[in-house]
Amino acid sequence: MNGAEVLRIVDAIHRDKAIDKEIVFDGIEQAILSAARKHYGEDEQIEIQINRQTGEPTLLVQAAPVDSDLLGQLLGRISAQTAKQVMIQRIREAERDTLFDDFIAMRGQIVTGIVGRFEGHTATVNLGKIEGILPKSEQIPGESYRTGERVRAVVLEVRKAGSRLKVVLSRTHADLVRRLFELEIPEIGERVIEIRSLAREAGYRSKVAVSCSDQKIDCVGACVGVRGARIKNVVDELAGERIDIVRWNDSLQVLVPNALQPAEVEDVILCQMLGRVIVLVAEDQLSLAIGRRGQNVRLASKLVGWDIEIMTRDELNEQLDKSVEAFVQIPGAPQELAENLVAQGFFSFDDLSVIEPDQLVELSGMTLEQCEPIIAFAENEASRLEAEAAFRKSQDRIAAAQRETEEPRAKAAAAAAAAASAVEAAAEGAVATADEAPADVPVVEAANEEESPVAEAAPVAEGSGEASES
Repeated sequence: MNGAEVLRIVDAIHRDKAIDKEIVFDGIEQAILSAARKHYGEDEQIEIQINRQTGEPTLLVQAAPVDSDLLGQLLGRISAQTAKQVMIQRIREAERDTLFDDFIAMRGQIVTGIVGRFEGHTATVNLGKIEGILPKSEQIPGESYRTGERVRAVVLEVRKAGSRLKVVLSRTHADLVRRLFELEIPEIGERVIEIRSLAREAGYRSKVAVSCSDQKIDCVGACVGVRGARIKNVVDELAGERIDIVRWNDSLQVLVPNALQPAEVEDVILCQMLGRVIVLVAEDQLSLAIGRRGQNVRLASKLVGWDIEIMTRDELNEQLDKSVEAFVQIPGAPQELAENLVAQGFFSFDDLSVIEPDQLVELSGMTLEQCEPIIAFAENEASRLEAEAAFRKSQDRIAAAQRETEEPRAKAAAAAAAAASAVEAAAEGAVATADEAPADVPVVEAANEEESPVAEAAPVAEGSGEASES
């Protein structure tokens, strides 16, 4: 074997496939070893080593070196083919590992590809060296793709599948919005403006909270752009998805009203122990704050990282009275404890069941032994109320199913009764018409009489005969 030729092959594979030279050397060694074992047999002790500087291979059989010329003759055509297959396999694995490392580093980053084909609802996207898949669950609802269409997505998952690499793409992940902002808004790409939080429901709405270290720059205005030009590019890429840009603030008293825009907030009450925020709004702002199917408050809650409960002031007062009334029924719980719990945002036994004993000790001033029965009572009540709610829900489902079954029967019965009434009315109308008809109508008389109308035509025939005789 020619050492210079080995070095040339290693260098070519290293440059073309971007594979480390040591991996290529190892692949060649394994290929020669496989071919040698096929020639000498599996029981022989065989070792192979390629000099990394000269490229000359050294083959040891039973610790005895084999001459290089004899090595080439021994391998033969069949052994060389085996060595080639082993080498190709190792190179493919090395290439897969290299691509795996590259795409692992790109996880969460945006990539651009061409839609190649479809397997069911899953689109295959050509990314250059490899193909990625865009499953139905990671496609924006209502979006459709055509073969040859350019598409942007983020790398969601990368995993090895045998000798191949599987790259899963996503257009529903929140990182897609983040990366598009970095591409379309230079201040974000340069880290002058920072995206502090992001909440998204793909295909419908996203909320992005931004802040800026430079007080002279309006972070919200910079993201929107002149006449909305910058944000329009992002919206177009996301198939018309609505995007709300809000100003970040470290104070929840300011951030929560910003996150709930465009609704106007009257007051914000923080419940630190439960991680809950109670937001008071006017009656005419209630539906706007909640949003369609609760979307606005749900996204705002994800944006700030706290549970948000929207209420009017009247609803809050009613809830406070009900909660105090329920908590005073707890055995061993004084009136002051019930009021303190409600003041901290504990409105139900379910809320109270998750409180830590030391927190309850701090609130009540009671001992740990006195607080443990209160927590146990709250847990039992929460379980009982949950079971009752589940029972009522099941009963409602049964009643709804019965109504769905009975409605077609009632409609069929009503239709049958209406049809019978129509037939009866038609019959009565026919009888009335027959009674009111004139007596001298020939057709009616002929129809009612048993004699044939030919008998009445005879005198006419006789008359005409007499006229002919005269």
